[in-house]
Amino acid sequence: MSDALFVTRLHRGRISVAQDLERTCLVLAAEDRAGQRWSREHGYGGYTSYASLNDLTRRASVFETLEKAIAKQVAVFARELQFDMAGRRLALDSFWINVMEKGAIHAPHIHPHSVISGTYYVTVPPKSGAIRFEDPRLAMLMAAPPKKKNARPENRSFVDVEPKAGALLLWESWLRHGVEPNRARTPRISVSFNYRVD
Repeated sequence: MSDALFVTRLHRGRISVAQDLERTCLVLAAEDRAGQRWSREHGYGGYTSYASLNDLTRRASVFETLEKAIAKQVAVFARELQFDMAGRRLALDSFWINVMEKGAIHAPHIHPHSVISGTYYVTVPPKSGAIRFEDPRLAMLMAAPPKKKNARPENRSFVDVEPKAGALLLWESWLRHGVEPNRARTPRISVSFNYRVD
């Protein structure tokens, strides 16, 4: 018999896609000169509002509605993680658009200064790239042999999740992750976010 220790959780949910969410994302991407410039300078391979717009939930009601739906699932996930909040609460820290063009990737990274991070998928063409999660113990595995190709997800060093439109993924912000290349002809559109302890 064996126990599961130090489990890393990935929350999977669904939120109905608002009809005008894709169009709103694309309009903002076309108008946001600062975001376009930042994306170019950082080799983003598309557009992100990460470093330019910090008021999406006030800018368009469709984002406010989406954030409220996300917040409900973040609360469920936090309970599952058994956080001792000691009277504090989780608050939205950042909320941004991603429009990843053909060939775009997002290098592996973490989200410092936040507790729960996630992505909501607005438009996901076939072959537009999986999100890849990395075993947080990877640097300490030292002499461990490689994992079998058919290993269960909990035993793998990397787990790829193929998103679908309307899917919501949540994870603890320290979990390293990246996005595989978009091989579709059209962009993949998503909204990413961080929650902090307030």
